[in-house]
Amino acid sequence: MSGITRRQLLVGGAGVAGMGAAGALVASMVPRDDREASANSGGQSVVPFHGVHQAGITTPAQDRLYFAAFDVISDDRSELRRVLDAWTAAALQMVAGQEAGEFGAVGGPYPAPPDDTGEALGLPAAHLTITVGVGRSLFVDADGHDRFGLADRLPEALIDLPHFPTDNLDPGRSGGDLCVQACADDPQVAFHAVRNLARIGFGVVSLRWSQLGFGRTSSTSSAQVTPRNLFGFKDGTANLMAEETDELDRHVWVQPSDDPAADWLVGGSYLVARRINMHIETWDRTSLQEQENIVGRTKGSGAPMSGGDEFTPPDFAVSGRGGLPLVAEGSHLRLAHPSMNSGVRMLRRGYNFTDGSDGLGRLDAGLFFIAYVRDARTQFVPMQANMARNDLMAEYLEHTGSALFAVLPGVPEGRSYADALLG
Repeated sequence: MSGITRRQLLVGGAGVAGMGAAGALVASMVPRDDREASANSGGQSVVPFHGVHQAGITTPAQDRLYFAAFDVISDDRSELRRVLDAWTAAALQMVAGQEAGEFGAVGGPYPAPPDDTGEALGLPAAHLTITVGVGRSLFVDADGHDRFGLADRLPEALIDLPHFPTDNLDPGRSGGDLCVQACADDPQVAFHAVRNLARIGFGVVSLRWSQLGFGRTSSTSSAQVTPRNLFGFKDGTANLMAEETDELDRHVWVQPSDDPAADWLVGGSYLVARRINMHIETWDRTSLQEQENIVGRTKGSGAPMSGGDEFTPPDFAVSGRGGLPLVAEGSHLRLAHPSMNSGVRMLRRGYNFTDGSDGLGRLDAGLFFIAYVRDARTQFVPMQANMARNDLMAEYLEHTGSALFAVLPGVPEGRSYADALLG
């Protein structure tokens, strides 16, 4: 124990700080016989970490979210690599239901800070997934300066999202160099994951903004029941599902032909994050008839207003009294439907949120919209521009945060988040 320095402990444990090779680092952090996960965790609640794609995208959507965006405050590329290596090692442990670091929450030297913050001790893995992405600002700053020698690896599709009509964006809730999406069936497990990554990155990365979410607003597996949003309607009925592998290749996963300069991103995706405040007090005073007309679906069953059940394809040609279409021209369903957007689909993975009061006696609540796409320029941007102008629901929504991240490919065994990005 005497050979371990205080600096090594502070940056995440001697096993993390002292290793330059990602393979050796990750190998040092695999589950050990003398510190297994709690008996309550059980293998059934563990989502595999390694794979072609990162977990947390097509993984059946968990009930809780903690999303965080970070700024990199160091200009040292080796420090960025060190943090990403250490994040990989810690993520591998935490998704397995283990404590982070070599010594965990209580096993290290008594005079030193623990390797793990400890609030998840005794809790199961709870299907925790940790998904990491990078923002455009990590490659070049606002003045076009190449921050880490990565400008030639900047994907063409990693754009700054445009300002859409009705946007009221808070810069403090937008953008970021790195993002972490932690999803779990237990909010404390999700929070614990991000808290430990922030602790490990202290001095190199700084938390820019974060968002807690509850009650998923879409399903990512056909085995899941369609959830409801804070307007009380079923949300994400037509979402892309994990079982639709061909559609995922077409709409979600970056392909080799997409951008030769960004071949390192093949197998990854793009994550659109939008914080959408919902004016629920106004909505709650709107008639059921008007609510259904705005959404384009019935509130009870989720069936389209043109008839059938929840999963019946909407018929936009069917008219009712007065010759008006049963699914209104400006309804949310019509404007968001793939048939009205050149066949474009997205994998949505959003969550409800509430952050107390807005200071005016109203709830600060809404939808934290997350969508995975192959190219936001052709999938998200045209659709959102149209909806911002024409969606009947826009009157009840206010977009207050916005970001686009390139989500790294999956991490092979013995490798690190840093390998794809930094080479």
